[in-house]
Amino acid sequence: MAITLDEPGADGPSGALAALREWQHDGAPAQLHPGDLGWFRRFGAEATAAAVRTWSRDGRILAVGLLDDPELLRLTTAPDARRDEELARRVVEDVAEPARGVLVPGRVYVDAPADALVRDLLFEEGWRTDEPWTPLRRDLAEPVEDPGLRIEVVGPEQAPVRTAVQRASFDRSTFTDERWRAMAAGPAYASARCLVARDDRGEAVAAVTVWSAGPGRPGLLEPMGVHRDHRGHGHGHAIAVAAAAALRELGSSSALVCTPSSNVGAVATYASAGFRPLPEVHDLCRGA
Repeated sequence: MAITLDEPGADGPSGALAALREWQHDGAPAQLHPGDLGWFRRFGAEATAAAVRTWSRDGRILAVGLLDDPELLRLTTAPDARRDEELARRVVEDVAEPARGVLVPGRVYVDAPADALVRDLLFEEGWRTDEPWTPLRRDLAEPVEDPGLRIEVVGPEQAPVRTAVQRASFDRSTFTDERWRAMAAGPAYASARCLVARDDRGEAVAAVTVWSAGPGRPGLLEPMGVHRDHRGHGHGHAIAVAAAAALRELGSSSALVCTPSSNVGAVATYASAGFRPLPEVHDLCRGA
C-alpha cells in the first residue's frame, strides 16, 4: 500500500508516542523523543494533536513529525525505515507542498536523523544546513554521584516553584502553572519527573524535566535551566547530575540532551556532569 500522511485527531497522539518509545535505543543518532511530545503538551492536548504528523504504510507508523512551530518540523523514522525510499520521497513531497498541511511557505526547517534518506533527498532539492547543535549522552549503567544540592521532585503543590525557575532561566519562557498542569496531564508525563534544586539557603536555583522512554531505553532532559540570579555556582552541573540520577531510577539506559553548539557554557556544563558530546547535528533549511 502507499504511504499515508495523517494527523492524530481527537484521540490524540498515542500511536505516535508508542512508536517513538519503541524506536529509542542507545547508539541511535539524535532524534525525536517521546519527551519532546511530552514537553509540547504544555500547550494542551488539542494543540499537541494538531502539531503531530505521522506517515504510515499498511497501518504501521513509519515516521513521526512534531511541528515545534509552523516553520520547524522535527522528524524521525522507524530504525528499519531510515533508508526507505518510498517513505523518504513522500515526506519530501509533503514538506514541499504547504497545501498538505505540514510546513508553511517560505523559510522552513526540518530536523531529521543524520542517517535518514530524507536528508539526502532534501539536499538534492536545494535545502542547506543550518546552525549546529550538540547532542550529549551519559551512560547510566553505573550509579550516579550525589549532585551536591537538595533535590525535590515536583508535584502539583510545588508547580509554581518549578514554573518560576523556568521563567527566570529563559527570558522568553511562557511556562505558567496552568501549562505545567497541562503537561503533567499528558500521557508522556506518566514516566517523567520535574526536579528543582535548592541551595544551602533553601532558594530554588535550578530545575529540569526528565522523560523516560521505558526501561532499557534512553531518557531525555527537556528542558533544564538555572535561575538567572544564581548562575556561576555550579548549579547547572548539580541539576544535570540529578537529572541523570532520576532517569536511572526510572530505568533509563542513558540520559540524552541537545543544546545549540553556540551555547558553549551549556555544552561545558553537561560535559562536567558526565555527558559525552556526540557529533554535531544540523537542521536543514529551505530559504524563503
